[in-house]
Amino acid sequence: MEENSNPLSIEKAVELFVKNLTSQGRSSNTIIAYKGDLSQLATFLFGEQISSVTEVETAHIEKFKKQLEKDNYTAKTISRKLNSFKSFFKFLEKEGVINSDPTKEVSHPKLKIGTPRVLQPLEYRGLRDACRHDSRAMAIVELILQAGLRIGEVAGLRLDDVHPDELIIQPYESHMARKVPLNEAVKNALDIYLEARGDAKTDHIFITKTGRPLLIRNIRSTLRRYFKRSGLEDIKVNDLRNTFIAYQLESGVPLEVISRIVGHKRISTTEKYLQLVKKPTSKRTIKLKEL
Repeated sequence: MEENSNPLSIEKAVELFVKNLTSQGRSSNTIIAYKGDLSQLATFLFGEQISSVTEVETAHIEKFKKQLEKDNYTAKTISRKLNSFKSFFKFLEKEGVINSDPTKEVSHPKLKIGTPRVLQPLEYRGLRDACRHDSRAMAIVELILQAGLRIGEVAGLRLDDVHPDELIIQPYESHMARKVPLNEAVKNALDIYLEARGDAKTDHIFITKTGRPLLIRNIRSTLRRYFKRSGLEDIKVNDLRNTFIAYQLESGVPLEVISRIVGHKRISTTEKYLQLVKKPTSKRTIKLKEL
């Protein structure tokens, strides 16, 4: 395709990109995330009087990056959005839609990597107390806190994935399928929620009041609301997963077992959590600790 002979609108270019993602078998959540990021970029570019992908220059991407910083987006979020833009324009360049990638020279913001946060018993008990009247929120909390699930895995859970003593986590983006054991607290929370959930047209476990699948952003906003109610304004959703990993290691569950349960690709990733273990026990056990 000659770039100047048939300039493609940003909207049409995004449709082409999404079609390619779909053909690659990318998850619906991944595609939604890409579309959201690109829609945000398109809105900015329209404000700059840019309607075609052939008109986009490096200066436009840099300006949008600075705008995101002014709007108080975190460095991690900005970096993720830049990844979306880079994938988009790299695809367009490969397809011959544009002659050069305007994001190639745009650098990622420096990320501050801190120590993972682990909730103390009083904190996660307070969180449970805050959402005790919301069976859906309680089930989500227990799945992350006591089964170590990622938020995307929670959103993707289907009814057939639930078995008497374990969950089957389906392949998620670059993550492999795996089995996750369930303790009594998680099973009870799931049972209570599923009874209240009732029938729905979708087989997704977590749904909205109108019966539609609950999206990652819905889950995140729900948990943030309960974090605030319980006075935990300094934690993130993934800190519940961090807590699961740290407490299991502390109770003597072997690294390789925890690594397999949480779906780490490398055991070295799990090893990093040893710095969070205050009083590791010398006793090895394969029984998971109930929090």
